[in-house]
Amino acid sequence: DLSRSGVLVRSMTALLAFPFSLHTPSSALVTSSGSMGMTRRALRMSVSDDLGIPCVGDCALGAYPKMPQSVHPGVVTGQSLLDLLNHAKENGYAIPAVNCVTSSSVNACLEAARRNDAPIIIQFSSGGSQFYAGKGLDNTNYKAAIAGAVSGAFHVRTMAEQYGVPVILHTDHCAKNLLPWLDGMLDASERYYEAHGEPLFSSHMIDLSEEPMDENIEICVKYLERMSKLDMLLEMELGITGGEEDGVNNEDVAPEDLYTKPEEVWEVQNALSKVPNAAFTVAAAFGNVHGVYAPGNVKLDPKILGNSQIYISEKLGLPEGSKPVSFVFHGGSGSDLNDIKEAITYGVIKMNIDTDTQWSYWTGIRDFEAKYHDYLQTQIGNPEGERPWGAADVGSLPMHDNGSHGQKKIYSQKRYSQCPVRPSSPPQYA
Repeated sequence: DLSRSGVLVRSMTALLAFPFSLHTPSSALVTSSGSMGMTRRALRMSVSDDLGIPCVGDCALGAYPKMPQSVHPGVVTGQSLLDLLNHAKENGYAIPAVNCVTSSSVNACLEAARRNDAPIIIQFSSGGSQFYAGKGLDNTNYKAAIAGAVSGAFHVRTMAEQYGVPVILHTDHCAKNLLPWLDGMLDASERYYEAHGEPLFSSHMIDLSEEPMDENIEICVKYLERMSKLDMLLEMELGITGGEEDGVNNEDVAPEDLYTKPEEVWEVQNALSKVPNAAFTVAAAFGNVHGVYAPGNVKLDPKILGNSQIYISEKLGLPEGSKPVSFVFHGGSGSDLNDIKEAITYGVIKMNIDTDTQWSYWTGIRDFEAKYHDYLQTQIGNPEGERPWGAADVGSLPMHDNGSHGQKKIYSQKRYSQCPVRPSSPPQYA
């Protein structure tokens, strides 16, 4: 029983404690009797209240001593989101953003944030969203990925309050061909906003870094105009992040495309800032790659971010040392500690982590299985017993035994014919 053993939580929280201790100041909860917490309760009940789940302990606490009063347990959106990100920039830390694909990985992230008294960003990719929904669902027009992301969002909203931590609910790389996926999630946020006065998600990322610069900006402006009406934040990407993630392979990209120029950052900053109620971050490439590579193979140049801040500050007539751009660090897994620290000094407020946490998740399962291998081969833990059946087969057998199979006529004959018939002996799997 992996959930009972806590092996996944221990494995992932041990890993996530590193970026928390590196970037995030302590934010232990305190009870708030201030007007902000009371106003929020008056405007809208908590998600826990909506669902009839008791909201006590950490869930009921309203503020954090070292954070803005608008930042509360649960998913933060709108002004609360901006206050949290500005707090990160002003206090020199970055918030870890972890790609999740299951409710158990979401819960592990929430537990890590709670143990470290810290905020966290939970994000879903298109592939991860489809996995969340189940690979058996039809993903035509990304409808399974949309359903998985929305399902994950409601899970995060329900559990974040219970864990008593502030969470930014985000989605990762959305390339041009994935825009229908984003459209579906925005539809869901618009319906949620109409009912609750805030969007379902906190923010979304659009990654058009492989498209021409003009097209990248044009599409981002179009989506930001829609998102700003919902008090949502847009993350956009400039330059290409190398490596491979979510089925997109950029390992052979030209080296010069891995490094963004300050003039390009200014072009984006200038265009997006003109959108009313605009809120956005920039994932500017400075040699980043997805995945973990041997030392010396990844050549990060964080000074690109610092030079961009200087260039844009001069364009805007801001005082020396200003950081008008909020940057995102992609490909954080396996990065050199000194590069991480330097990037944060230049205005990085979000650092993506995927490969490291995937490996940590797998390590927890692998080590548990290795330790108890013989006792995990049968249901009753007998090393001499018969081999267990597959979960889908076992779940199908009662439907045959009690006569309920085939009753829903929406099933096609092809699909129905795939249901297993109870065999005389357990099926053997390779």
